[in-house]
Amino acid sequence: MAGAEAVADWIGHRGASHPRDPGPDPSGKAGLVFLTQDITDVSTIKRVREFLDNGLPVLVLGFERERYNSGYRPPWPHVLLGRTVDGKYAHRLQALVGALRVIFRIRARVTDATILYARNIDQLLLALVMKLFISRRADVVYEVLDIQPMFVAHGLRSILLRLVERLCLTQVKLLVLSSPGFHRHYFAPMQKFPGPWLLVENKLPRPGLPDRPKPAPASVSPAQPSGTRPLMPPDRPWVIGYFGLIRGEQTVDLMHRLAQRLPDRLQIRFRGVLTTVDEKRFFKTLGACPNILYGGRYDHPGDLADMYAEVDFAWALDLENTRHNSRWLLPNRFYEAGYFGVPCLSVQGFEVDRLVRRHDVGWGFDQPLEDSMVRFFQTLTVEEYERKRRRLLTLPDETFVAGEEIRALCRFFARRIPVPPKRPPIEEGMRPHPAS
Repeated sequence: MAGAEAVADWIGHRGASHPRDPGPDPSGKAGLVFLTQDITDVSTIKRVREFLDNGLPVLVLGFERERYNSGYRPPWPHVLLGRTVDGKYAHRLQALVGALRVIFRIRARVTDATILYARNIDQLLLALVMKLFISRRADVVYEVLDIQPMFVAHGLRSILLRLVERLCLTQVKLLVLSSPGFHRHYFAPMQKFPGPWLLVENKLPRPGLPDRPKPAPASVSPAQPSGTRPLMPPDRPWVIGYFGLIRGEQTVDLMHRLAQRLPDRLQIRFRGVLTTVDEKRFFKTLGACPNILYGGRYDHPGDLADMYAEVDFAWALDLENTRHNSRWLLPNRFYEAGYFGVPCLSVQGFEVDRLVRRHDVGWGFDQPLEDSMVRFFQTLTVEEYERKRRRLLTLPDETFVAGEEIRALCRFFARRIPVPPKRPPIEEGMRPHPAS
């Protein structure tokens, strides 16, 4: 297919320059164009770096949002399309019109694009306009990391939004999803998407990761000198860590109630950025509960090892949209915690709970969550906990670190495979998928 040879040449010449800094194309044109809602978003930065590490030069076209990391400017070629606001769809439509003016000004750089890689519905619309008028030989790839509430509601606006997306999907060459739950519950039954899709989970990027803790004998904690036994409950509280984007008032409320009911048995530590949580209310909760701590923002991945070394559990209960997105997603903290040997806490029936139970590396809770979790922390033994942790540390690194899925995606770009692997890695027990 037209353009496949060009992408294959990129991979063949990956050694010509450092993968993180491929330098500008002498012609000033781009082969892979990445359209994103926020050029400063951590997941965008991660994906672009993964493409670069696999030898694919990327031109990023994206917006900027007033949020954390807003001062970041990527070192790779990029064009700022404007500013948008989370959840403000009317404002975002206006921003798209302005973005089209910018894209038409730089059309010479994207005329020969092979891949238009779009994140979220806004960028998919831009990609289709580009394919229609500018990048006519390009294939459109649509990546989805979340299903926003607007897409699953029952009002007229939501119906129209789903209709627009369904029409756009007819022009999508490949759908990239971070969770099989999105396909199982949304794209297959609601959007009737018949095309190929590939699972690319929210795994940790390999570059910059510290060494993983090693499994230890039952009587010795990996964090302790050999021959000694660590200080464990009941001599200290169990410690839960919630690291990353702190979102959902329901989630924080549940943690508050647990801390109140188990003041001597439980400690909760937050690190990261407050998003959909009221800041005043959050810090009021901290003041009322001495066993809830907030350590501020952190460096990723530099601070991860120390953070996870100080907790016993990773909080993977997302209660913000429990009827859809929270139930279907696979949070990146599952992969972070797993890599560093920290068992996860999850909600029974959620997609992440399927992973936790499949690998026997944590605990899932049924309703009512508060009572179930209180009983759990009152009865959990150190021996049971250490068994889960040892089991977690015996899993291969590939369970938690990105690799084969990204290489499969890049091979798709290079070879223009008409149909990617039918069964994504998650359905194979999270083993690397032989997709070639």
